[in-house]
Amino acid sequence: MKFVMPRAEWRAGYQRLYEAGELTKRVEAARELLAPCRLCPRECGVDRLKGERGVCRVLDRPVLSSYGPHFGEEDVLVGRGGSGTIFMAYCNLGCVYCQNWDISQNGEGQEVSVKQLARIMLSLQRRGCENINVVTPTHVMPFVLEALSLAAGEGLSLPFVYNCGGYESLAALEVLDGVVDVYMPDMKYGEGEAGRKYSGVRDYHVHNRRAVKEMHRQVGDLVVDEKGRALRGLIIRHLVLPEGLAGTREVMGFIAREISRDSYVNIMSQYRPAYRAWRYPELGRRVTGAEYAEAVEIAKEAGLWRLETD
Repeated sequence: MKFVMPRAEWRAGYQRLYEAGELTKRVEAARELLAPCRLCPRECGVDRLKGERGVCRVLDRPVLSSYGPHFGEEDVLVGRGGSGTIFMAYCNLGCVYCQNWDISQNGEGQEVSVKQLARIMLSLQRRGCENINVVTPTHVMPFVLEALSLAAGEGLSLPFVYNCGGYESLAALEVLDGVVDVYMPDMKYGEGEAGRKYSGVRDYHVHNRRAVKEMHRQVGDLVVDEKGRALRGLIIRHLVLPEGLAGTREVMGFIAREISRDSYVNIMSQYRPAYRAWRYPELGRRVTGAEYAEAVEIAKEAGLWRLETD
């Protein structure tokens, strides 16, 4: 089948780059994006290597919240052993309804070294996880990449999942070309006002669309092994919001027209008012069954068929 590859024929992209001596060069290129910082489209311009903090508030060491096998991720990531998730603290976005605000906004966690992060990756592989799934990596990408390089030298071989909020810079994605096996970005909004009001960035949908197109160019549509476990490709997440605030029709139309009708899309229903959502009456309730069903139907009408739904 078009979207199935025998596991025996697959190898992680970062493994190939490591063996070719290219991964070390990518780490160096990534670190150059820290000073002045332009890891994401905000382009704060601070020198994080000299103690200057930008919007994400992280300096020259990643802040780790938690890690371990996770069985609540997409079906294609979980398998039998669970997805080897590594939750990074802080974020380059400021979503007022963030479900994990204690991590993304309050920064609950502790600083770790790159070597510690590499050991965590290797430990997740030893525990039988199906992949290495770094959650909210955008603002700490250089450290994640360096840890991945160290772990590759020690035998890491699992698919590497880049699980991000979708507000990504093309400069950072260029560094990651060939490194990431599975990109998993959010596509949060269909237009600009919602991004400004609810995530604190005026141009979310513009940069998001550019980034997702580049991700698809790099890895293509999702490919799985014989057991249905993700090996390579793009997984798109879209969280349905009350009152149609996420712009589902615009998002699904864009995916079908400009990415691929074979895109693997997870339409998510788990929105609940959290963090500062109480300040916005329109965000003050859960999504109804009818709203969620409508979102799924919109995706199908756009011609999308590889849908993960609740």
